[in-house]
Order: sequence, then C-alpha cells, then structure tokens
Amino acid sequence: MAYYGKCIETVIEKLDKFTPKRDNPEQFLEAVAISLQTLSPQTQSFVLEVLSGCLEYRKLLTIVVDAFYVEDGRLCLRVDHSRFMVICYLATFLLEELGFQLFCNIIKSQPVDKMCKFLRFFFNPLHLCSWIKDEWSLIYEPAHVKENWLDPLMRWQPKVQELINHLEGMSASQSSPLKTKAKVTEPKEFNLTAPRPRTIPAPEPVPVVAKPRPVPQSTYQPPKEQQQLETVKRHNRRKAEELLLRANIEELRCAMPRSCGEPVQGSKQQLRLQFPPRIRKTPKLTFYRPDNVPVKLNTTAILREGALYQRQVEQELQRVDKLVDGAGDFSEFLEWQKKMQAKDREEQLAASECRRLQGKLSHEEAVLARQSLMQENKQRVEQQKEQMAKLMLQHAETRLREDRSRKQLVEQVIEGQKNVKAAQTKLVKGRRQTVQEVIEESRGLLRRRAQAAQEEQRRRCELISQLRALETQPTRKGKLVDLTQTPGYGLEGEMSIVELRERLALLKENQRRKEEEKRDQIIQGKRTKSQELQNTVEQISLCRAAMGRSAALRWEEEKALAAAAEAPSEDERVQQLRRRISERAAERSRQAALLHVSAPRAAGPKPRVSPGWWEEPGRLKAGAGWGWRARRTGTGVRGWRGDPLRAAARSYSEAGAGGGGGVPARADAFSDLQAQLEAQHWLELERSRERRLQALQQGGSGPGPARRLEAA
Repeated sequence: MAYYGKCIETVIEKLDKFTPKRDNPEQFLEAVAISLQTLSPQTQSFVLEVLSGCLEYRKLLTIVVDAFYVEDGRLCLRVDHSRFMVICYLATFLLEELGFQLFCNIIKSQPVDKMCKFLRFFFNPLHLCSWIKDEWSLIYEPAHVKENWLDPLMRWQPKVQELINHLEGMSASQSSPLKTKAKVTEPKEFNLTAPRPRTIPAPEPVPVVAKPRPVPQSTYQPPKEQQQLETVKRHNRRKAEELLLRANIEELRCAMPRSCGEPVQGSKQQLRLQFPPRIRKTPKLTFYRPDNVPVKLNTTAILREGALYQRQVEQELQRVDKLVDGAGDFSEFLEWQKKMQAKDREEQLAASECRRLQGKLSHEEAVLARQSLMQENKQRVEQQKEQMAKLMLQHAETRLREDRSRKQLVEQVIEGQKNVKAAQTKLVKGRRQTVQEVIEESRGLLRRRAQAAQEEQRRRCELISQLRALETQPTRKGKLVDLTQTPGYGLEGEMSIVELRERLALLKENQRRKEEEKRDQIIQGKRTKSQELQNTVEQISLCRAAMGRSAALRWEEEKALAAAAEAPSEDERVQQLRRRISERAAERSRQAALLHVSAPRAAGPKPRVSPGWWEEPGRLKAGAGWGWRARRTGTGVRGWRGDPLRAAARSYSEAGAGGGGGVPARADAFSDLQAQLEAQHWLELERSRERRLQALQQGGSGPGPARRLEAA
C-alpha cells in the first residue's frame, strides 16, 4: 500500500502544477517524463498513464469534484481537489483494468475519512443516473457515456459499498482508543549561569573645546543704510505732522452747516465768534463735489465702501438723535478707564526699566570677570612664547635637512633623463619616416577621388542644361472662366460667382449695422454706470477726509499720553540699580587702567636662524611676523590724538609691538580695546537716553499739539 500511495502522491503533485490557461498538455507531459527518469519503468508508466488520463478527461472529473465540494465536501480542503480527481479517474476508467483488490489497496493508502465521503457521493445510484449522466452527455455522446462509463460503475457499486462500510469500521476503531491518564508535567528549576560582576567603565576623556573667535564689533552696530532710512522717515513724518496740524486748524465751510434763517452777510471770523458750533439734527448729510478725487478703486470696492459709509452716517445720526433726546454718556467711565490704564503703563515701564538695568549690571559684572581672567592669561602667554621660539628653531633645522636631501634626488633624476633623450630621438626618426609614407599614400587617394568628383560634376552639369532647355519651351497655362455665368448643374439656389459676392457683401453690411447698434447700447450703459460710480467715489472721498481729521485728533492725544508715559521713573528699585551700575563701571575703568599701565613693553629674544632660511621663498621669518605688522600699525596710529577711540587703537598697536611679536600679546591688546569701546558705547547710550527724557519733560510742560488744536 505504501508503494501505491507513493505513486498517487506523485500524480497529485504533478497535477497541482498544471495550469490550463498557461501550460500545454503535451509539453507538460514531456517535462514530467523527463523529471521521472529516476523512478523505475513500471512506476513511471503508471504515473504517466494516470496523469495523461486526468488531463484528457479533466472536464468530466471537474464536474464531479466541484459538485462534491458543494454538497458533501463543504468541510474538505481545496488542497485535496487533485486527489479526488485522481480517485474519480481510477474508479471510472481504470477499475476493471486494475482489479477491485488493487483498487482497494490504493483507496486504503489514502486518508480513510476523505475516501469514505467521496466514494459514498460518487457511487450513489441516484447521482449516477441523474445529473452526472446529464452533465457528461453534454460533452460526449449519451450512448457512449451510458455504455462505457455509467454501466460499469453501476456493476461495481455493491462491492464499492462494502468497501465503504469496511472503511467506516476502520475509522471508527481508530477514532476510539482507550484514553489513558496523561502524565502531569513536573516543573524543574532552570540551571542558569551566575552572572559575573559588572566592571566599572573607565571615564571618558573630557573633550577640549577650541577657544572661539570673538564676535566682530560690526555685529552690534546698525548699518549706514538703516540710519539713512530712519533720517528720511523722521523728515517725512515731521512734514506730515505739520500738514495735519495745518488742515486741522483751518476749518472748512462744509463742516459748519447753517439753518435757513441765519444771516449770510459778515465775515467768517464774526460768524464763528457769534455762533459757536452746535450739534444740529439734519435729515440727510450733504456732500460737496471736490476738485480732484483721490480714490482709485474697482467697481465692487467702490460700491462696498459707499454702502459702508452710508451705514456709518446713519448710525452717527441715530446716536446724535439719542443724545439730543437725553440719552446717557460714558465720559466718566472712560476717564476712569484712562487713568487706570495710565497707571498700569507706568508700572509696566518701571518693571521694564528694572529688567534693563539688571541686564546692564550683569554685563558689567561679566566684564569685570573677563578682565580678571585676562590677567591670568597674560602669565600663561609669556610661557607659551618661550616654547614657541624653541619649536620654530627646531622646525627650521628640519626644513634645511629636507632641502639637502631633495637636491640630491633632483640631480639623480636629471642624469637618468639624459640617457632617455637619446632613445627618444631614435624613436622619433622612425615614426617620421612612417608618417611620410602614409602622407604620400593619402595624397594619391585624394588625387584619384578628386578626378572622379570632377567627372561626376561635369555629367550633372550636362543634365541640368538639358532640363533648363526643356523648361524654356512655351506652354499653355490656365483656363478662361466667366464669373457671371451660371454653371447649370440643376441645383436649388444655383448662382454665379458675381451674384454670390454681392449677396455676401449685403450680409456683411447688415451684420456690421447690428454690431454698431449693439456697441452704442453698451457704451450708453457704461456711461450711466460710470456716472453712478463717480458720484459714489466723491462721497467716499469726503467721508475719508472726515475720518482722517478725526484720526489725526486721536493720534495727537495718544502721542501726548505716550510722551507723558516716557517720563523718567522715580522708582526706588530703578535708582538703586543705577547706583550699582555706576559703581561697577567705575571699578571696571580702574582695572582697565591698571592693566594698561602694567602691560609689558620689553621685546622678546629673537632666535638666530641660518642664512639659508632667509633665501627660501614663501617662508615666514621666525619671531618677526606679528611684531612687524604691529610695528607698522603703531607707526600709522601715533598721530591720532584727542580722540579716545584712536588713543585706544594706538595703545592696542603699541601693546602688540612691545610684546615681542607674539599672537597672544596682540589678542590681549585687542580684548582691552574691545572692553574700552564697550564701556564708552554704554556710557553714550545712557547719556542719550537722559537727554531724550529731559527733552520730553520740557515738551510736555508746554502747550502740546492737542492743546493747540483745542484752542483753534
């Protein structure tokens, strides 16, 4: 049974690999035969016979197996589809050839429960005589189906039924074994290796960060372009303020509406003194047409803004009516609110001033700490200078030894090149002879090619002359056509070309007349709409002018409040911080003066170098690089007297020159200069702030712009 089971499994495996849409049955069988050459001839013939039969009758077998999956095999896997096809083929076509005993052995080599289900379904007489017969008769002749396939199956049905009963008994005996009590699992302790004690890792070395370059002084200074823009902005603002004050002082005639009973005679000044301005209830706001309209908007914006101003005018008239009728006012609440806001602003200004002074105090303390650090660094710099001089001497000696070795190597290479030149000359002569021969051959080829080209050109010229002679012969061109004649083809609406042109001209004239009428209508509509928009624009310009005057008055009031708020604060914390800052600045200036007085001026020892060092191009002179530049700078700055910045620069250059030409000395002098410049910068800022506060106090005591507007 194991042998038959192995053969059936081989057939099932090969049948699963077959794809009807992609593979050809003949080619597939040839490939399978090649792969089965390792098996015995008997096994190979059996497998190929069963596989070829399954492929040939695939449609018949598929009908039975698909119906089995729908009815009795719903719980069976689709993987066994090929297995059921092979068993169906053996039962239908090879049962008599194999014999019932061999067929039983093959069935017993397969899963028992699956074979029981399929054989019970397939050998059911009701299925064989009903739908299986009908389905197979659609593919083959009914007589052939009944005589060769169905009748043998009906004859073997009783024996197959006995086989099914026997298999069911075997499955029942196998499925009910005596249940023994399972042994309880006893847990055992894990045999784990004891971990080793962890070693303390060595500390990682702290990385040494290189000293960063100082921030250039230009970072803290505003650019010249920004200062020029600020100057232009202040000039334009001052000019705009003057124009605004002039417009507010000079009252317009349209701003003073009068009733019908008032007199018209008299000057404007007398009318203004006799009749002070009063709020009058007017039914409708009157607009006057200005000379130039400063509004340039599209149609949608003009209509939208006109509607907005109209709503604002109506709201203002309603508010005035309510005030006339005796409605309440919020002036007291607004005055109290302004006082509280002013008080809050004063507190905020005091707090911001405290924060600014604290930052300045921390800056002064940082400068003091930096000066103390500079004093310590000076001592380290002196030691580094001596070490640098020794290293430079050693480097110079090493370079001299390397130069000598290079010269020897160059001499050896020159001697080798002299021998190479003789061989090169011989090679060049042989190549020149070869080139001369090739040139002579190429000249002969070019000469023959030129002669052939001349012959071809002469033949072409003869053909061209013959063609031109043929073209010069006279020929009759064109055909006489009468434009006034009708063709006479018998078509409806047939006419001559002249009549067609006349009718087209009349149609174009009518179309042009209609276009002109439509254009006139469009132009008239545009003029009407433009006039309406012009009126709306004039109203918008007047409303904008009125709103500008009111905004100017509000701005003057806010400016007066801001000037009053920027007055110097008398808070105790601010005064205390200012005293501490002045003390720190005085202490820092004293330390800076001490540093300048105690700066070393003695020149360092100059190392001696061999004369060959000065002859080498592109090399630095040991111990003279920075000192030379510092001496040049010092000679150029000695004439600057009277200016503290120039004096600081001169001290910086002298410190660089007197330090022996070392880089650290120049760095110390540069840091001293930077500290002095920062101190002077902060002092100038403080003085300018005090002058600005004094100017604001003097301006606030006098009549401000708002008061002048009220007087006007």
